[in-house]
Amino acid sequence: MAHPQLQTETASDTGLIAAWQAGDEQAAAELVGRHARALARYLSGAGAPDAEVDDLVQETFIRAFRGVDRFRGQCQFRTWLLTIGGNVLKDYGRRAGRRKVVPLDESVHDVAGDPHEHAVATEAEARLAAGLQVLPRLQREVFLLRAQQGLDYVEIAAALGTTPGAARVHYHHAVRRLKEMMG
Repeated sequence: MAHPQLQTETASDTGLIAAWQAGDEQAAAELVGRHARALARYLSGAGAPDAEVDDLVQETFIRAFRGVDRFRGQCQFRTWLLTIGGNVLKDYGRRAGRRKVVPLDESVHDVAGDPHEHAVATEAEARLAAGLQVLPRLQREVFLLRAQQGLDYVEIAAALGTTPGAARVHYHHAVRRLKEMMG
């Protein structure tokens, strides 16, 4: 059963897409505002260098708006956008010839907390980032879509061109390997 808030967001995103196609530039700005942060977090966690994240987010939105006629509402707009973002990142990786994992999100650091807890959290984040770096690409992407973006296996399968069962297997392998590395 679909979550009512997601149905509202999908309907709202679909309405914004239609408004943008009808010439409402503000609708495009609303879509960017609604999804840019989650896209940036996904790209960063998937290996985009910090210095490139903004450009990759911009390129993703450019491609999405150019190809919006292909969006049929078969998945959440955000899922479709993350799929495009993954392709933009792969293209960047081919151009750059290398990829590295960077911290998942700078906003997770609590500078006001206990210094010891902060040090432990920073070390755990570094170990997680290092663990993500050694995962196979598909395991890393499934893990990020599930754990960071909160997508279900059907949405992940649609985003990555695989089956829900395969997505579930990749996620469980990723979690097992990350636990071994973090242990």
